Amino acid sequence: MKIACVVDNENMLAPLEYGNSVFLIDDETKKIEEYENPGFGRTHGGREVAMAGILSLNPDMFIVTENSLCPGSYSMSMGKVKYIVTEEKPVGDVIKNIKELEEKAVGELEPILYRE
Repeated sequence: MKIACVVDNENMLAPLEYGNSVFLIDDETKKIEEYENPGFGRTHGGREVAMAGILSLNPDMFIVTENSLCPGSYSMSMGKVKYIVTEEKPVGDVIKNIKELEEKAVGELEPILYRE
């Protein structure tokens, strides 16, 4: 499976428009492909632009932290990916615990995770 997440320049998970990179993690090989985040730094519509870029990579799952998504980016992705909700911030910790996190993947999120 391929798992996407948005990461800042300190390799910490970040909300869609605040991370400069999108990581696509292969859960089997732990190989990481890094892509430029097209929504990075945009003050208007950045989360939706970032999500469109993420969805173009065809991930199976997307890692979500509080305030990662907005209603628009959530509705764009709903039904296309499963969500892994975590409080872990360093991407290294996420990768280390990827199997355990995958087991907690859900198809829908609580509104508190994508409200503005």
